[in-house]
Amino acid sequence: MTTKVHDEEARRRFGRPYAALGQEERRVLDSARAGTTIATDVSERIAADSTFGQRVSDEIARIGGSWTFILCFLAFLVLWAVVNVTAVLGPPFDPYPFIFLNLILSMVAAIQAPIIMMSQNRAAERDRRDMSHDYEVNLKAEIEILALHDKLDAMRRDETDTTRMLLAEIAERLGRIEARLGRGDGADPR
Repeated sequence: MTTKVHDEEARRRFGRPYAALGQEERRVLDSARAGTTIATDVSERIAADSTFGQRVSDEIARIGGSWTFILCFLAFLVLWAVVNVTAVLGPPFDPYPFIFLNLILSMVAAIQAPIIMMSQNRAAERDRRDMSHDYEVNLKAEIEILALHDKLDAMRRDETDTTRMLLAEIAERLGRIEARLGRGDGADPR
């Protein structure tokens, strides 16, 4: 149940009632009111939520997208071609045009493509979570800055009111002093 204070704060910060705020905005507003932090390590949370298959797909995509993998795979292809063209180890097991190699490469591509896509989907999900978290942190920072501005404005108003009151009192005392001096009365003006 929302309170009147929540609604007033929401209207002042977001221009709409608390009930009309999204989940992120409510969480940020509640955190700002409670004085708690919302900054967390999103990567740590994502790693804890990931399944074994997701971690494997990320690792395969990481390895498959590295220069080490590319150079090792290139060396494997060159070695395959040299062994089968020169017949160094005896009769070639996959003579030119390397049909068996084509089959292996097709199977690797058929398996590797969906794994890389799974990893890319997870990366996109991580990016969405990061963006959402960044939005919350930025929104909270903005609310905190606005709250500081409000406090500074209130302090300035109080200081101005106090200064005006003191100036009025000084002017009144000065008037009394001038009145007494004008009469020639040397009594204490207090």
